[in-house]
Amino acid sequence: MVLSVKHLLGIKELNVKDIEQIFQTADNFKQVLQRSIKKVPTLRDITVANIFFENSTRTRLSFELAEKRLGADVVNFSASGSSVSKGETLIDTVNNILAMKVDMVVMRHSASGAPWFLANHINASIINAGDGINEHPTQALLDAYSIREKLGDLKGKRITIIGDIMHSRVALSNIYCLNKLGAEVTVSGPPTLIPKHIASLGVRVEYNVKKALEWCDVANVLRIQLERQHKPLFSTLREYALYYGVNRSMLDSLKRDIIIMHPGPINRGVEINSDVADSKHSIILGQVENGVAIRMAVIYLLSGKREMEQ
Repeated sequence: MVLSVKHLLGIKELNVKDIEQIFQTADNFKQVLQRSIKKVPTLRDITVANIFFENSTRTRLSFELAEKRLGADVVNFSASGSSVSKGETLIDTVNNILAMKVDMVVMRHSASGAPWFLANHINASIINAGDGINEHPTQALLDAYSIREKLGDLKGKRITIIGDIMHSRVALSNIYCLNKLGAEVTVSGPPTLIPKHIASLGVRVEYNVKKALEWCDVANVLRIQLERQHKPLFSTLREYALYYGVNRSMLDSLKRDIIIMHPGPINRGVEINSDVADSKHSIILGQVENGVAIRMAVIYLLSGKREMEQ
């Protein structure tokens, strides 16, 4: 089993068959993760380097756990305190790591397009763990996989993405993935946080969050990317929470139950209240669990292995 691509740079490069293959492989790995011994020696001859030029906790740990569950050798690299802070270039850094005979690189970088740049210069398979405000493909895959797990086929399902759409790589990858799988997508949030031409991607725009919630089967709530905003785009966090935050009274006013998702980290009391994040509607912890299975599937399929060892 292999994918049609050598790298996972973005959802745009995947076809529907690739996505379905990742999901089916993740189904098998979820069974592995339920066992008392949660490892398979499938990639014991593979070395994976996790290269993070941006701070990350959840994504880096999820990838590292996925790699170790597959039996791979793991090398972790963080830009802080490394030679990058002394002026070393991206290519120099990666070439030095590849000199250690690394087979696969998982990379997060603040510059949009960095994984594509890297893929054109080195032979190892590249997995994009988030590049600037561009894409975060494994997050989109685990989000779609989590919806599929709850609702079955995504075709015709209504998904609302709420929050800072403009600065979110999660939003863009989710839009690409959900569109490919036949879902209907609406984006919602302050006009200043929604790109002007977002409708050209085949999504609806609804600035009224309550109306967006009334329309959807699933609400994927995103945090405000304050670290990426270079000018004020709304007055205060309190105002944002008042007009665009998802709270319990909103859910109680709906005529039916919907699923609540969040890629994390959660700003409780801003984009989502605790009584929503921790409610029966939420599958946020399920997303975390599914993230390991999806990343195991992606790493396994990109490795080119033909048989899964049990």
